[in-house]
Amino acid sequence: VVIKSAGPAAVLSFVITGLLVVLVMRMLGEMAVAVPAVGSFYEYARLAWSDRPRLGQLAGFLTGWMYWYFWVIVVALEAVAGAGLVRYWLPNQPAWLISLTVMVLLTLTNVFSVKSYGEFEFWFSSIKVAAISVFLLLAALYVLGLWPGVAPSVVNLTAHGGFAPNGVLPILTGAVAATGFYFGAEIVSIAAAEAAEPAKAVATATNSVITRVLLFYVGSILLVVCLVPWNSAAISTPYVSALSAMHIPAAAHIMNAVVLTAVLSALNSGLYASSRMLFALTRHGDAPRALARLSGNGVPIRAILLGTVFGYGTVIMSYVSPDTIFAFLVNSYGTVAIFVYLLIAVSQLRLRARLEREDPARLRVRMWAYPYLTYLAIAGMLGIVLAMAFIPEQRTPLVFGLISLGLLLLGFLARVRFGPA
Repeated sequence: VVIKSAGPAAVLSFVITGLLVVLVMRMLGEMAVAVPAVGSFYEYARLAWSDRPRLGQLAGFLTGWMYWYFWVIVVALEAVAGAGLVRYWLPNQPAWLISLTVMVLLTLTNVFSVKSYGEFEFWFSSIKVAAISVFLLLAALYVLGLWPGVAPSVVNLTAHGGFAPNGVLPILTGAVAATGFYFGAEIVSIAAAEAAEPAKAVATATNSVITRVLLFYVGSILLVVCLVPWNSAAISTPYVSALSAMHIPAAAHIMNAVVLTAVLSALNSGLYASSRMLFALTRHGDAPRALARLSGNGVPIRAILLGTVFGYGTVIMSYVSPDTIFAFLVNSYGTVAIFVYLLIAVSQLRLRARLEREDPARLRVRMWAYPYLTYLAIAGMLGIVLAMAFIPEQRTPLVFGLISLGLLLLGFLARVRFGPA
């Protein structure tokens, strides 16, 4: 969609958004190493406003519940998407049955133990990384003319109306659309609480985000627009079409399998991230304490099951009410993700200032050019939200995201009125 709108300049859309994500991850790395905590940025939002307890409570409540909301919707979306991919090979099987099977299998994986989640995610991620690495290698060889019988060519970058055939605005709107594609990198700061060496795990992972953004996202899209004309029908299936352009046999089957692996990985991680955030929310009374109960394997089983129940309900809505309830959920979760990143950046701004005053030795990983790059990231994300109001196809997600925020604010008022102190 971004390529169809911006042309080859879609690469710049992903660069812009990718840089924002890199900055947010660096902020998270700084806070996670200085203040390791279950719940990660949920706790940091509370700590950042600890001098104003009610505001800190609100910031934490919104951060935690918005993050949970994002991932339980992703779980449902990936279950629906996974069914569509599996039906490529099993066209006679009902989609709802495939979605249900996928959800049940990965729910059991998460309920069994954190180790089983980690094992599955290791293999899912390994397949994804291996696949995209092979694609980058083969596509680079082809574009550079190192492929047998092929001359170097980047003609598609400019041959069909230029590098930015529709001007600058679609590049910026593409950056808005690309925001949701990057969301999920921050899971590492949540998982760190269950790692043997949390500080080391977070520092290593957050630093590697830079390489992943530049290589996997920007690099692969650059190669796609070199291989496939941006205005062709083939761009609807970019990676399959790129492999076909290189005359790779069985390209559609290969990419369908790889994308299915990516879908299962996102679903698996969504169950993990939502349950751990819900578990963290119970620590300060922002969620019912009964959800904090752990199984014999140390897994917050009730928190996992609540997320899956919401997921099952959303999958049902995708068939029963695709144009109303399901459409609302799909259109609201991306905006909620931007709100979470905004709260992370504001938390880092305040928490860093306090740490520098009280205990600067804890700042072993530091945000670059603080506070200027933090302000730049905040301005960039506010710019994305503002831009959504002026982009016709983004207005509905913005409105639905604001409605979701309003509902959570009502939830906070109910929590203050009826919840624990």
